[in-house]
Amino acid sequence: MSSSAPSASKPAPSTIELRLDVTGMTCAACQAHVQRSLALVPGVLDASVSLLGNSARVRIDPARVGSEEVLRAVEDSGYTAALPPAGRGALAEEDARAALEEREYAELRRHALAALGAGLVVMVASLPLMSGTEHAHAADPLMAWAMERVDPAARVVLPWLFAIDTRVLAGFVLVLTTFVLAWAGRRFFVRAWSSLANRTTDMNTLIATGTGAAWAWSLVATLFPGWFRAHGLAPEVYWEAVVFLVALVLLGNLLEHRARRRTTDALRALVRLQPARARVERGGKELEIALEDVCPGEVVLARPGERLAVDGVVVGGASAVDEAILTGESMPVAKSAGDAVIGGSMNGTGALRYRATTLGADSVLARIVELVKSAQASRAPIQQFADRVSAVFVPTVIGIALATFAAWFTLGGEHALPRAVAAAVAVLVIACPCAMGLAVPTAIVVASGRGAREGILVRGGAALQRAGEVDTVVFDKTGTLTEGRPAVERIVLAPDVAIVEDELLRLTASLEASSEHPLAGAIVRAADERGLARETVEAFASRPGRGAEARVGGKRVLAGNATYLREEGVAPDPFTREADAAAERGATCVYVAIDGRLAGLITARDPLRPEARAVVAELRAMGLDVVLLSGDQRRTAEAIAREAGIERVVADVLPEGKVAELERLQREGRVVAMAGDGVNDAPALARADLGIALGAGADVAVQASDVTLMRPDLHGVARTIRLSRRALATMRQNLYWAFGYNVVMIPIAAGALHPAFGVQLSPVLASGAMALSSVSVVLNSLRLARARLEAAQR
Repeated sequence: MSSSAPSASKPAPSTIELRLDVTGMTCAACQAHVQRSLALVPGVLDASVSLLGNSARVRIDPARVGSEEVLRAVEDSGYTAALPPAGRGALAEEDARAALEEREYAELRRHALAALGAGLVVMVASLPLMSGTEHAHAADPLMAWAMERVDPAARVVLPWLFAIDTRVLAGFVLVLTTFVLAWAGRRFFVRAWSSLANRTTDMNTLIATGTGAAWAWSLVATLFPGWFRAHGLAPEVYWEAVVFLVALVLLGNLLEHRARRRTTDALRALVRLQPARARVERGGKELEIALEDVCPGEVVLARPGERLAVDGVVVGGASAVDEAILTGESMPVAKSAGDAVIGGSMNGTGALRYRATTLGADSVLARIVELVKSAQASRAPIQQFADRVSAVFVPTVIGIALATFAAWFTLGGEHALPRAVAAAVAVLVIACPCAMGLAVPTAIVVASGRGAREGILVRGGAALQRAGEVDTVVFDKTGTLTEGRPAVERIVLAPDVAIVEDELLRLTASLEASSEHPLAGAIVRAADERGLARETVEAFASRPGRGAEARVGGKRVLAGNATYLREEGVAPDPFTREADAAAERGATCVYVAIDGRLAGLITARDPLRPEARAVVAELRAMGLDVVLLSGDQRRTAEAIAREAGIERVVADVLPEGKVAELERLQREGRVVAMAGDGVNDAPALARADLGIALGAGADVAVQASDVTLMRPDLHGVARTIRLSRRALATMRQNLYWAFGYNVVMIPIAAGALHPAFGVQLSPVLASGAMALSSVSVVLNSLRLARARLEAAQR
């Protein structure tokens, strides 16, 4: 990998991606509001806000907008935003995030437990206030039921309580409830006010309105009971309901927070693979230094049982390295001199000396972490419907609450006003926009984390959704279905050409040494095995899908398929019989021309991957069509297809032909996944609905893909689609639950069951239901972490 020093004349990048830490978001409406605020900033090209990650990724045009304007847009929308400190590594960033989450969790737990305790105290202290018919909680069936059972026992156990002046008790309950609302419930009112100031609404608006209304009603009933009696009303109070509402909502937030932390366990595990320190050789001494002080080219030491600090190439020692958590490879991989190692992998029983190569943000682990973070912060198309509903959800619920109050006040009979208050409060607190906001993101986060553990890196929520919708899988042949390490079988010399076999191989290997194609590697290895020295190469040019040419030792050498030689005016006809026989064996032919004359034919065979046939059968069992798409000649491709169990073959196509075939399949209405690994596969990977690159392939193929398999195992293709299908099913389940819950529970809270069954939902029960609805969505998504991705054994 080459790099160049920056210069003053280097043009500024056309776009920049900013990653912001955003705090204060609590529900889907918050997330949607921040997203809209960022999208309205001139110069912001794209924005993705993550409620789960408390973060935002914003792509901007630096010529039109700077980071200060982006931060100000978030601040103006009522939330807090900051750029991560420059130079902070992934581990330090994760530690800071974990510390912040732990503080938030501890504060939530303290407030929730204190509010629950206060609720019990308020309920007990309210018993004497609620004795008698006028305080029987006619509007709250739950409290009426509880008082009927608790009151007699309390008179026996706590006789002193009933001896206290009711005015003293009322004052105590009022003060304690107000304290809980102002302390533990303060967050709801602050955030609701902030939303209101920015002309928007969210979950906090509902909770603050509901608890505030119940508190205000109870305050008036406590201070002016005579007014209520004068108007034939019972001066009922809801002090315990207010406290329990706050307590149960906080408890739900606490459980949700804990469950949400579990969704990012896989990412945290990846980040913590990176050791904080490394041992290096400097001046003949072994020194332990901070990881960020390691320099490229420096020799790093790894003792048995230690994690490797950085990426590198082994220069001494031998060991078996466990790369399971990075690549999904279950067996340790043998490493010796010349082998590449990955930082974060676990060294086995041997000691290794290796030379550091890529460091910091360019390391394999850092790129995996960044890709997983990006995927977890992304949005799937299926989420758009939830976003549209969330935008109008809270105003709609407030409207329903007002209509509920009006209906009960008009038709509620003897206790119309308290029933109206209770029903309206129940509607406000039972509505749950959080479940809608968490329905899709939690599934994306858990699925992308699970994929990372299996060596499957998905580039965002949109790719995850598309993978679940795929119905056709197209495989490249060389290096994808086959092992990508072909071996030379035969070398045939053209008649009437004064050249020996070794000379033909030497010239061809000199040319192919500059190529990335697997067949080129086979020719180079064959020359090396014979000890043939290479010639100087000039004017090398690759012809993707055809071959390559260059001046080698002063001669113009062409190597490629028959079509390429014909285009260059060289007839390959003398080798027709040899080429047909090679094709029947599944071997590939490389024709060689020197100075415009046919010189020879080199045949090489790339064996089928051992798992290929089983994977093709697995995909077909999943209801998927499988196609082989190859630039090789048809008979060779068909031989490999027969061996793999593939019936449909498209061969003799150039890279643009592969793209055209994918477009034809898409016009048929198919959702197409393309699996490949080479440079010539990059256009097809980019054109497919889902591009899957084998991680051992060329960088350009990986960059063009939607999914990267960290190890060259075709089972990853089936696992990707199975994981995505289950993630998509989980997203839909979550959305059905979130919408269904609100559609069913809001009318029940409003009193829809009261005319037929005499049932009216208590505000306390309503708050508990709201809390559990969000938790249930997160728990359902967490099932993906344990989902089976292998084919069921028969």
